[in-house]
Amino acid sequence: MTIMGASDIDEAVAYTTRALEGVADRDWDAPAAGLEWSCHDTAVHIASCFLGYAAQLTGPTDDSYVPFDITAAPGTGPAGLIHVLKATGGLLSSAVRTTPGDVRAWHPYGMAGPDGFAAMGVVEALLHTYDVTGALGVPAPPAPAGLCARVLDSIFPHLPVVGDDPWHTLLWATGRADADGLPRQTAWRWYAELLRTERLLLCEVLPDAAADLHAGGSGNVVWAPGGPPEGTRVAGGIVARAHEDGGYRRGWGTYAIVRAADRRAVGAIGFHAAPDADGHAEVGYDLVEGARGHGYATEALRALADWALTRPEASALRATTEPGNTASEAVLARAGFTRVRADGAGTVHELRRTG
Repeated sequence: MTIMGASDIDEAVAYTTRALEGVADRDWDAPAAGLEWSCHDTAVHIASCFLGYAAQLTGPTDDSYVPFDITAAPGTGPAGLIHVLKATGGLLSSAVRTTPGDVRAWHPYGMAGPDGFAAMGVVEALLHTYDVTGALGVPAPPAPAGLCARVLDSIFPHLPVVGDDPWHTLLWATGRADADGLPRQTAWRWYAELLRTERLLLCEVLPDAAADLHAGGSGNVVWAPGGPPEGTRVAGGIVARAHEDGGYRRGWGTYAIVRAADRRAVGAIGFHAAPDADGHAEVGYDLVEGARGHGYATEALRALADWALTRPEASALRATTEPGNTASEAVLARAGFTRVRADGAGTVHELRRTG
């Protein structure tokens, strides 16, 4: 995984300001490409992200953004907005440079440290520069390939690189371009915080993507042949219904199991619901046929169980196997689960928190 820092922000800000200076004589009240904002408002949004991310690092929160926003002074034109971007980009760079690496603060896509907020700031700058300049008729040149490659590796590790062009990959990953043989990203996201194992990435499937999976889509990941399996589509429906009913809790849904070697999803693992009043949560998993027999399910289950049983609301995980499903029983045994009861409907296995 690439660790991004202040120099990456500086490079992104330099690219952004050069590109925007090339359209500073245009009407920034025009709508930005693909957005509901004007070009003016899009520039303010970039600055707001820069300053907001800096504030998350200097005044860390664990459940929300620091409650403030910025606006441009009335009458501020393109030249003034570019000045604002330089200033706020510098503040984010300084915050990243001086914040200890172990600091973590809230973001909707996961708790992040200075490296994560650096990567997020780079993405905001590069993509919205593309949106503004494209709308104003002078498309910006491709963003620096090395910078794009680093940000893809940092917070888009679940998606494959399109050919040998990191800039085009970043545009595809964020729904701005097509890629041959790959689904268009319609509800894209990045990951500031991932569950990682030696060979796998566990990527939480948020409700919109879960609904897409249940309806027959890809869930905005790229699948190995044979995917998504039917159990994954069922799990997507469980997450989507829980969200509609108000019972969804972040972290206690389903996760795509992505093979790090080729960035293809090979299955899914997750929970039927958040822990109940006794602290019990039911877990399930499935893999595409071609990925079975490689230990992926055991590796993913161990990682998810380790995460879940550190949460104060969970005291035990349970899984039920159908009669004769010896493969799943073996996975559970290797992950530390023990049998607690069996009947005609199946066998219940449990892993309890220790200590």
